[in-house]
Amino acid sequence: MATETRDEPEAKDEGKGKKEKSPSRRTSPALFVRQVLAELRKVIWPTRRELVTYTSVSLMFVLIMVAIVSGVDYGLQKGVYALFG
Repeated sequence: MATETRDEPEAKDEGKGKKEKSPSRRTSPALFVRQVLAELRKVIWPTRRELVTYTSVSLMFVLIMVAIVSGVDYGLQKGVYALFG
């Protein structure tokens, strides 16, 4: 977590049976931005071809699901109209 990055050693439990939590200190906005940028450098970004493939697959899945839900809705509508008239 961002609140645990000040290189402070964690308090060790001396066997007293209860844990004492140190007060949480907030990080500065500059440190937060540096941490975010460091994490973004670790990301394996997709290539253009992978991005196009993932986008196409996602859109096709959404279109298929829209068709299925629309078909079920249309069928239920016709069934209700036939039943209650």
